[in-house]
Amino acid sequence: MCARPHKGMDLLASDDMRREMILTLHESAGIGWQTIRKIVEYGRWDSYQRFTANAWMTSIGMRQEQANTVVKAFEALDIERRSEQFYKRKINVITRFDAAYPELLSEIPQPPWVLYVIGDMDLLNRPSIAIVGTRAPTAYGRKTASELAKGLSERGIAVVSGLARGIDGIAHEGALRGGGGTIAVLGSPVDMIYPAENRSLYHDIAARGVLVSETPLGSPLHPGLFPLRNRIIAGLSLGTVVVEAAQRSGSLITADLALEMSREVFAVPGPLSSPKSAGTNRLISKSGAKLITSVADILEEYSWLSAQGLINSEWGSEPSPILTADEERIYQILLDQPCSTDELHELSSMPFGLLHAVLINLTIKRKIEQHRGSIYSVT
Repeated sequence: MCARPHKGMDLLASDDMRREMILTLHESAGIGWQTIRKIVEYGRWDSYQRFTANAWMTSIGMRQEQANTVVKAFEALDIERRSEQFYKRKINVITRFDAAYPELLSEIPQPPWVLYVIGDMDLLNRPSIAIVGTRAPTAYGRKTASELAKGLSERGIAVVSGLARGIDGIAHEGALRGGGGTIAVLGSPVDMIYPAENRSLYHDIAARGVLVSETPLGSPLHPGLFPLRNRIIAGLSLGTVVVEAAQRSGSLITADLALEMSREVFAVPGPLSSPKSAGTNRLISKSGAKLITSVADILEEYSWLSAQGLINSEWGSEPSPILTADEERIYQILLDQPCSTDELHELSSMPFGLLHAVLINLTIKRKIEQHRGSIYSVT
């Protein structure tokens, strides 16, 4: 069976032909990473026109059904129509052989052959740090992730995460406040918003950051896509920060992948009594993750970034206000969870008069905020 030339392919230069064929292979069901590798190593990109397609494909180790799939994909391919689809959806496509492909990502085992991108592609080659964690963080986790992301972003470091609910979304939001940009790596196709609750954040990142996925458009969601996404999160990043993770948290998969890639892993310590810090505490005690409490703890591992002028050398955020002993006591309670005035009184045994004064001071210092029903939480 011979593949007929498809619309526009016969006019393409060799490099462009390779690009279009890799994209076509990537989008063909049943054609995996290793099969594409065999074809890339074979390298004769015009062979499908000059030889019987099945002959050269099976000769390099493809199964017969795979060869049939590829032939049909080449026959049906309309490059102009596909390009128009990407253009209408404001999607850029990067293959492994394009100059825009992220250098760090190219160094990992099995780097994606194709990336679908919406937003500022330049961010993909900016120094970046991943921040990941639980989907149901405590107030402590939310505040920590937000402050770390904002601080890194203010220094010009892009913050990478997976646009999941919880720590991921908080990290993206903090990075956008810092002005340094954020990279959202999706397990879904890049034009699909998942989870739906992050719709507003998705659009903010499309406008001020970058959305990335290796999943072809139109692909249905399934659980196997998310571990693949995690390898991209780790692969794009100089290091990975884990903020609150239970023993079997998916964010620990990202940390393990980063370690396998010989990238730095950082973990925020948490209370021994908190199940949501069990994973991070174990990373520190058993896996050699670096314990961190600030952005400075992260950046001291990358002093060469400042030396080479790759990040801002001046710290841009205001120093945190100094807390009194009583203020620190109440603040630590609220880090675990929001509390009412009565609950704070019971937990702290502090007289009501003093407690109210402390709450007012913490609010003025913008360390906490008041909600309906006299409920307080950290900001």
